[in-house]
Amino acid sequence: MTSQDADGPETVAASRRSKLTREREQEFFDAVLDQIRECGYDAVTMEGVAASTRCSKSTLYRQWRTKPQFVAAALRSNRRARFAGVDTGSLAGDLRRAARVAGEWSAKDTKLLQALGHAVMQDRELARALREALVEPEIAALKEILRRGVERGEVPAGHPALEYVPVQMFGVLRVRPVLEGEYADPDYLVRFVEAAVLPALGLT
Repeated sequence: MTSQDADGPETVAASRRSKLTREREQEFFDAVLDQIRECGYDAVTMEGVAASTRCSKSTLYRQWRTKPQFVAAALRSNRRARFAGVDTGSLAGDLRRAARVAGEWSAKDTKLLQALGHAVMQDRELARALREALVEPEIAALKEILRRGVERGEVPAGHPALEYVPVQMFGVLRVRPVLEGEYADPDYLVRFVEAAVLPALGLT
């Protein structure tokens, strides 16, 4: 069953969720995401999350009727744009700072992306939640960094490399663990930006 199969009216969902405090709900969300990182998506069960958070599994099933629905809600609860506060006054400085910020959470989020890889191909709601939580906010923030650089005249508006900066940044985060067996830490990502991203934009 996919998460779509269990979707009900918004009012019903709101009624189910209203029985939990926001803090308790976040405990469940943090627990399921931590278990996915450590054990993989397929190994995680509603029963296991219930045991780790000391609640009955019926409590979880009342709130979220399927595991994909539960995980999608957990992902959305962790939506954030870590690049949003980056503004050093120059495009090169912003991209270096964004690289360092990305490196600080690389291991945690890359583990989650890898663990959910197959599952998101099977469930559209889960895939949409993953994009909304971990991808779209960061891409939007990167595009804002690039827009400011264009406005300052640091890069021409039609520069062909602008389109590919988000792909470069996210690509190295995903690929380095596969190719080299290590996560892209802050120092590695700053070196990558200086060697590959800035030259592509005509910056030094």
